[in-house]
Amino acid sequence: MKSITINGSKREHVGKVATKALRNAGKVPCVIYGGEKPLHFSANELSFSKLVYTADAHTVVVVLEDGIKIDAVLQDIQFHPVSDKILHIDFFQLHEGKEISMTIPVKFEGTAPGVRDAGGNLQKNKRKLTVKAFPKNLPDFLLADVSTLKLNDSITVADLSEESFNILHPDSQVVCQVKMSRVSLSIEEEEGEDELEEGAEGTEGTEGAKPAEGGEASKDQGETKSES
Repeated sequence: MKSITINGSKREHVGKVATKALRNAGKVPCVIYGGEKPLHFSANELSFSKLVYTADAHTVVVVLEDGIKIDAVLQDIQFHPVSDKILHIDFFQLHEGKEISMTIPVKFEGTAPGVRDAGGNLQKNKRKLTVKAFPKNLPDFLLADVSTLKLNDSITVADLSEESFNILHPDSQVVCQVKMSRVSLSIEEEEGEDELEEGAEGTEGTEGAKPAEGGEASKDQGETKSES
């Protein structure tokens, strides 16, 4: 998995006043959990743009001014409800010998024949999945190749599984599927209704002809009796 370096500084004070002062200076207060004790630090808000404003998953190397380097993953982030500025970030420290759970994006590749040829619609049921693995085995993304999906076919969690990591969802969980689109379904329904109407008209025409034939026969018989 790709890694992003964040250069930060340890926080000496963690109260509300100190936190507010950091934010006013364009910095984000952060905490790293998972070590012997929580480590409080801050970094410039712009340092987190490639980590936060992207669909890709990354690990982080936090580099502090005293030369300390800590491998971590993003655990939680808080935004201002109005300005969307980053208010606070929680990280979790990585340990090479310990597995970690992380949300990994799903990337969809290819064009499904069921969409291209049959007018279906590709439904993306899961765009992210939680994966558990050792840090070195965490994938950047999970690839869902839809190039063989026909109408009503699907890709499940079991199709994306690999030995190097464990996806924490049921194997039967549908990740994506090709379903009949509403437009195609409406067209089929209309065609079916048209066929039923045509069949009904044909039946009515046949039934209407019988009395006419019977009426003409009765009329002929009446004329014959009059002549005799």
